[in-house]
Amino acid sequence: MKNIKAIIFDAYGTLFDVNSAAEKCKDKIGDKWEGFANFWRTTQLEYTWLRSLMDRHKNFWQVTEDSLDKSIKVFNIDPSMRNELLNLYKILSPYKEVPETLKTLKEKKFKLAILSNGTPSLLDELVKSNHLDNLFDDIFSIEQVGVYKPSSRVYDMPIKKYNINKSEVAFLSANTWDVSGGGNYGYQSIWVNRNNNIFDNLDFRPKYQITDLNKLIQLF
Repeated sequence: MKNIKAIIFDAYGTLFDVNSAAEKCKDKIGDKWEGFANFWRTTQLEYTWLRSLMDRHKNFWQVTEDSLDKSIKVFNIDPSMRNELLNLYKILSPYKEVPETLKTLKEKKFKLAILSNGTPSLLDELVKSNHLDNLFDDIFSIEQVGVYKPSSRVYDMPIKKYNINKSEVAFLSANTWDVSGGGNYGYQSIWVNRNNNIFDNLDFRPKYQITDLNKLIQLF
């Protein structure tokens, strides 16, 4: 990839494993932990889109709580586990290759940032708890604009901060709708396809897809 000045990452599902909170409780939840984790994540995303469309904004932590409450009922999880799951969500585990990949890109002098639905405090805690806080130039939260991805107002933030062209941003996400959102906006979007999924039909196809962030090093 040429003429890239900033490499920007989605956080949830791209840098950090959104299923790791439920996985750490799988002995208590049982075999349904993975289905529960996926339902929680899907509901969480649906709530962000619906709230954006309804102009009924709640921050990401409130949406996370609301979607967990529904998921607990659907999967008949012991309600006393609510606080434990929420506390674990604050310190989600990064994918194993993330720290070393970020260090390598930092050494190559790229500007590195996160662009996420998460609240500023939630993202700060997530990055610091995993000892990644010295690797990012900026952490952009949608709370700055009050609407969730894939609104163009979200993707505008790094462009305005860095005063660069859209095509000078490499944007990475594991979420196909987010890859399309960034790509349709004008970023050079890269799909992190960890699970051999099928891409959505949303008027954009990424030039590159990788199975994990290690493969990113080969592109720069």
